[in-house]
Amino acid sequence: MAADVPMMTTAEIRSAFLKFFEERGCKLFPSSSLVPDDPSLLLANAGMNQFKQYYQGKKTMKEIGATSCQKCVRTNDIDIIGSDGRHASFFEMLGNFSFGGVSKEQACAWALELSTEVFHLPIERLYFTVFTDDDETYGIWRSLGIEESHISRLGEDDNFWAAGPTGPCGPCSEIYYDMGEDVGCGRPDCAPGCDCDRFLEYWNLVFTQFDRQEDGSMPELPHRNLDTGMGLERMSAIMQGKTSFFDSDIMQGLIKLGEEISGVTYASDDYEGPSRSLRIIADHARSVDFMISDGVLPGNEGRGYVLRRLLRRAVFHGRLIGVEGAFLTRFIDRVNELMGDAYPELTKNVELVRGIVSAEEERFSTTLDNGRVYLDEALSKLADGEVLDGASAFKLHDTFGFPIDLTVEIAEGAGHAVDIEGFNREMELQRERARANVKGDAWGTFNDIWVELSDALPATEFTGYEGCSLSGARVVALVANGERVAAAHAGDTVDVVLDRTPFYAEMGGQVGDTGVLLGEGIRLSVGDTKSHNGLYAHTAQVEEGTLHEGAVLAAQVDEHRRALIQRNHTATHLLDAALKEVLGNHVNQAGSLVSPEHLRFDFTHFEGLTTEQLRRVEELVNREIFAAKPVVTRVMGIEDAKASGAVALFGEKYSDVVRVVSCGTEEQPFSRELCGGTHAGNTAEIGLFRIVSESSTGSNVRRIEAVTSLGAINYLEGRERMLLETAEALKCRPEEVPSRVTALQQSLREANQKLKAALTGGSSDAIGRAVDAAQDAGGYQVVIAELSGLEGAELRNVWDTIRGKVDGACACVIATVTEKGTPALLAAATDDAVKAGFHAGNIIKAIAPVVEGRGGGKPTMAQAGGKNAAGIASALDAARVELGL
Repeated sequence: MAADVPMMTTAEIRSAFLKFFEERGCKLFPSSSLVPDDPSLLLANAGMNQFKQYYQGKKTMKEIGATSCQKCVRTNDIDIIGSDGRHASFFEMLGNFSFGGVSKEQACAWALELSTEVFHLPIERLYFTVFTDDDETYGIWRSLGIEESHISRLGEDDNFWAAGPTGPCGPCSEIYYDMGEDVGCGRPDCAPGCDCDRFLEYWNLVFTQFDRQEDGSMPELPHRNLDTGMGLERMSAIMQGKTSFFDSDIMQGLIKLGEEISGVTYASDDYEGPSRSLRIIADHARSVDFMISDGVLPGNEGRGYVLRRLLRRAVFHGRLIGVEGAFLTRFIDRVNELMGDAYPELTKNVELVRGIVSAEEERFSTTLDNGRVYLDEALSKLADGEVLDGASAFKLHDTFGFPIDLTVEIAEGAGHAVDIEGFNREMELQRERARANVKGDAWGTFNDIWVELSDALPATEFTGYEGCSLSGARVVALVANGERVAAAHAGDTVDVVLDRTPFYAEMGGQVGDTGVLLGEGIRLSVGDTKSHNGLYAHTAQVEEGTLHEGAVLAAQVDEHRRALIQRNHTATHLLDAALKEVLGNHVNQAGSLVSPEHLRFDFTHFEGLTTEQLRRVEELVNREIFAAKPVVTRVMGIEDAKASGAVALFGEKYSDVVRVVSCGTEEQPFSRELCGGTHAGNTAEIGLFRIVSESSTGSNVRRIEAVTSLGAINYLEGRERMLLETAEALKCRPEEVPSRVTALQQSLREANQKLKAALTGGSSDAIGRAVDAAQDAGGYQVVIAELSGLEGAELRNVWDTIRGKVDGACACVIATVTEKGTPALLAAATDDAVKAGFHAGNIIKAIAPVVEGRGGGKPTMAQAGGKNAAGIASALDAARVELGL
């Protein structure tokens, strides 16, 4: 195969494809973020995602079409990855799209031309599929010189695309490359569509031309659309003479690093064992790097869960091949080396990506240890050769993040198989629950009035940077209940779209403005302002008159409220800069809220801030406030803005022209950020900055809430009132409150120690009564009792007291409710009691589920915690049954 095709690197293939279609009149689009603007999609998974509005005719394009190389992540086949040479979680999709500007004939001709004249693929190795009933495309391929024997007809599952049960749909035509008989199944009927590796699909042309109705009819769309996709990784394998894309240049760069770190050797024809693990690590490392670079952070749901699962799976497979300690950041560095030129976003947040990956690796090590405890306990309950049930395997996967591969390996090492079918049933139930939670269909989210209006009307002109009032604003649209209306009457709630407005629409964390709209005989109270694709919607209540589209109004923002918002917004910039100075440049904004009352700032960091760090952050922000620095805004090109040192929000997309807000006139001020919001004119307007709280919102993300100006005064006044009330209650001066509280705490500790000694010591009445009630278990005495007011750890002291009070062999099963309201159990015995048949570990394993807990231990001592304190009495009864009492 290698002799048939000229060698091309992945970068050369990417460049050649994009250049080919750009030269033919298609507009070159950059890849969209992996985080799509479509709430029905978890992650970008196809090149056409960013063009949905054009497909539906909601937006129009001047050019005949578009071309792009889209970064994609798909995880529906995650368990297959590494087991063949075709599946991957991260991949690049080269695409060519048209919305009525390119005919089906032209699309097929271009695909053949690019394949044979640019990539120089031998035409005798190319095979084509068409939909069963698509005679049109069949005829086009024949007219282009393709032999009948190289064209196959496949059914709806393979060659018909649909957005859903209804909506846009159409036939597909796929192009396959014959990798050679030596990699095929050997069957005489082997052809495109076979599950073997001989015929590799590298291009899919989707002709979206129908609009399927609920009755099953399929009228033609107003214009035919084209969506073609070429898998870059698969094309790299073809152009580099490989049968698997894992053996192409970029993937081999990562796999060789895996060989170096682990000491194992990769075999391209081995799809099990170490070679499979090396493929998985290489693939998942790309997904992890790109997802975090696009603003996704590890979590327990949605995109965060996908990221965490990929990251942990990579770490787990590192362990499988003998890698000890953290290693994944080295793969992140290698991905950046190999792909940073094509995707500059990879190199902009390297420190953050590496920090998140390191923290997750460390956390997963703990997860593996915790999951191993649960698994060992589950395996210990099985008889020789018994199968571990699927529900337990799924709990390990779902609760502990324990990969099923690891469960199978450990179980097999202990002589047990795993009920994979049961596990898969549980997984499918989870998928069904996830599918049920999907918001709408893949196209429906774009079928709303705002998309249509944004294509028909120019974007609203925002004048609020210059002032808070404006006269002569014209009503260009009215929207009520999701529909465009001609008029709104007194009492109605309506979204008013003006051609110009001083009202700021909610964006970038800053809340929308409120105020009034006034006209002749008309008054509206504006409760919020939002942006829909550049159109500002003033959500308003009509208080007087009737408002018609075309009316001219005066717009007045609530200036006092706006001033408070602006102060908090500028303070947010200062806070961001202060956090970077105190904690490091890995700090990036991960969300914010700027309201009149307070500000909330989420940022990437790996641990809680110390009191000293919070004090230092506050000090830096107030230093800039008291310096009374002018807040300067400049409009410039995006590249000039970045060159000036302006901070861009992590994962945010910007236009070519941006606003740059600097706190100070220095060449390198304390804070300089890209920002479209409104701000104070001088830092002194903020007055005072005070942090109210610092907390976690998830792994690797912290949150600070703070107040400024009037909010800070109200906060401090409230704290002062609390101090005065506390001093009054303690009957001391305010400055004496700390020492008085310290003295009270010491007294309380001493009293608690005396109480615990009384409860657990030899003079304890409760323990004395429990010993008096001890029962003969045949060879030893056993004390079974619930004791009040103890913690789990103190049950051991109780056992020591019991052992000292009972002559000869003895045992106990005792319980308490802790200060947190959770149950704690302990079983213990002397050596002679164990010889007589008592086994503490077995007792605890039997009774812990009654209190919704688990635990274990040795024959002489075992403990358990739980969730259901109400079950203690039943648990002790279960112990009596176990002991035959």
